[in-house]
Amino acid sequence: MKFRGFVLFLLAAAGLLIAAYYPPKVNNAEKEAILMQTILAGLNQLHYHPIDLDDEFSGTLYKVYLERLDGGKRWLTQEDVKQLAPFKVQLDDEANAGTYEFLTVAMDLKEKSLTKTEKYFRQILSTPFDFSVSEIVEMDGDKRPYAKNDEELYAFWEKSLKHDVLSRYIDKIDTQKKKIKELENPVKKVAEATGEEKLETEEEEFVIKTEAELEKESREAVLKTYSDWYSRMEKRKRKDYVSDYLKAFSNVFDPHTEYFLPVDKETFDMNMSGRLEGIGARLQETIEEGAKVMSIVPGGPAWQGKILEVNDHIQKVSQGVNGEWVDVTGWTINDVVSKIRGKKGTKVRLTLQKVDGSIVETTITRDEIIMDEGFAKSSILDIPDVIENVGYIHLPRFYADFRKSDGRQCAQDVEIEINKLKAENIKGIILDLRNNGGGSLKDVVDMSGLFIEQGPIVQVKSRDDAPEVLSDTDARVQYNGPLIVMVNSFSASASEILAAALQDYDRAIIVGSDATFGKATVQRFFDLDRAVRGHSEIKPLGQIKLTMQKFYRINGSSNQLRGVIPDIIFPEIYDDIKTGEKEYETAMTWSEIKPVSHSQSVYHIDNKAKLQAESADRVNHNPTFQKVKENAARLKRQRDLSEYPLEKEAYVAFKKQQKAEADKYKDMFDAEVEGMVVRSLPVDKEYINEDESRKARFDDFLKGLGKDVYLEETLHIMKDMITQ
Repeated sequence: MKFRGFVLFLLAAAGLLIAAYYPPKVNNAEKEAILMQTILAGLNQLHYHPIDLDDEFSGTLYKVYLERLDGGKRWLTQEDVKQLAPFKVQLDDEANAGTYEFLTVAMDLKEKSLTKTEKYFRQILSTPFDFSVSEIVEMDGDKRPYAKNDEELYAFWEKSLKHDVLSRYIDKIDTQKKKIKELENPVKKVAEATGEEKLETEEEEFVIKTEAELEKESREAVLKTYSDWYSRMEKRKRKDYVSDYLKAFSNVFDPHTEYFLPVDKETFDMNMSGRLEGIGARLQETIEEGAKVMSIVPGGPAWQGKILEVNDHIQKVSQGVNGEWVDVTGWTINDVVSKIRGKKGTKVRLTLQKVDGSIVETTITRDEIIMDEGFAKSSILDIPDVIENVGYIHLPRFYADFRKSDGRQCAQDVEIEINKLKAENIKGIILDLRNNGGGSLKDVVDMSGLFIEQGPIVQVKSRDDAPEVLSDTDARVQYNGPLIVMVNSFSASASEILAAALQDYDRAIIVGSDATFGKATVQRFFDLDRAVRGHSEIKPLGQIKLTMQKFYRINGSSNQLRGVIPDIIFPEIYDDIKTGEKEYETAMTWSEIKPVSHSQSVYHIDNKAKLQAESADRVNHNPTFQKVKENAARLKRQRDLSEYPLEKEAYVAFKKQQKAEADKYKDMFDAEVEGMVVRSLPVDKEYINEDESRKARFDDFLKGLGKDVYLEETLHIMKDMITQ
């Protein structure tokens, strides 16, 4: 259906200029209608690929929102879903009319279910569980149908809560056993007055609790977790539901197009400052699993600790070394961040669920984020008797400070590192873009130009315009020797542009996981208040982040969804799991346009097939890479495993087996690579040594490189490039 909105969007050189007129006074329903139709007008006029509002759109929105409303299928029953089903083909009509009848019904069902299920968990947790009964629970909502009725829903809650309590109960038993072993010279006695069993040492007295007491403590802990969770959910207002619905609505266009309440936009803007304050990690809210780690800030406390990793879920938070654990499962991202954030020098403990399902704890000392660790830096690598004096440049992100005339730009910094390496007469350069999520478009164009004379780097296309070719116009070649670019499945956006350009020019060998992230779209924020002239009574409306452009390679292909396929592929632990852009159900599709003419005469890669064959042979005979392959298969099995036993001995055996499998692979990257030598540049030593903490960080950086089996294989590839 065609959009019948009454808001006009005009895109001018100065930005978005919009004029709209509404009655002097509007009620809440009118405000919501204005918000929907203003967003719709923006999407229709500005989105790279606007979608027709028809029954297909309606069905997708219905599915996306229902998943976010109750993805775990712990609140709605089949009877509830029947009430929502008629809206599956009506949401396009509602959007055009600016109405929210579907949301109103869904919100009412959710709130009634919250009242109902709160009684469930309080009743269920009021009595001890019997862990001798053999039964299982399916925790993956995608594998479980909606409960047929309230009786079946109650039965699921019994099993789900039993699993939560059993997990804590076994942890408490294990913790008590460990504590007993840790105590020096324990002397067992029974206190005459209380009858309590105790262990006494010269330093402390430790009360041994019965399993019944530990089970009760576990139930009380789960009760508190759910009580806190429900307290937060019950405080949600209609505007919060409207915001969630509009986020789902805009995400149907593509996963990077999203509506932001004013407070959400403020949080987004804190990504590079406030949210990273404390431990140095970007988090994302997920359904029922706890906050998900999206990225680690290079140089920050989490990065230095090496325990917190991308895709970890934070389940519990504790203040200090002895603080009480707080379960943050189901919390909003702002609430989780408020628990993790804190003053420099204070400690926070986190309980993490790793990608393989294992549970670990870590303590992180909060600090100011050390920004210099996010900048480009270099070193020299040797494998004696194989290859020596190879330059290595690590670029964590494509940074650019446009606020200051003398602000740091990553292209300039990489050029500086290249010149320092050339002064050392290096034989080749390895540019490491692993885990680099992108950044400045200008810098990626300039940086690519460091390795060719001049020419096109990337094509940028808006919706109705011809592609714009962004080119390096500097005829200088800052480095004309052998070049390898390292990537992985978390190399995204600008990283993919540079890797693709150098691959298309046959200027460098690209090595890494089977594909990079696959994001080739550009977003821009627009303030919706600018769409409505005057009428402060309905403001602030918030902002919308719109996908307005796509990137294309100079060969005409897109990195979207597919990513960049390296010339030489290394095994990675995520090989059997969907990662990157293809994880998103509403991701924009792959496409291609006409290529642009490109050539360079600096250095050509003409022997890829031989390089690939020789690397594959080494990888197949490398025991660490074989472990990586095994671990990838194990990780896939663990991710697919969502049924848990609820009988005590079966659960203990289940967790023991999981831990044994995880332990088999946890140290595979801890050993130093035999024979590999990593050196800092002589010119950098004075700068590194003038600050003790900087020296410690750089030493840690070099030490990490010395354990990098992927870097070792890349050096062998460099040797093959040079000798062939």
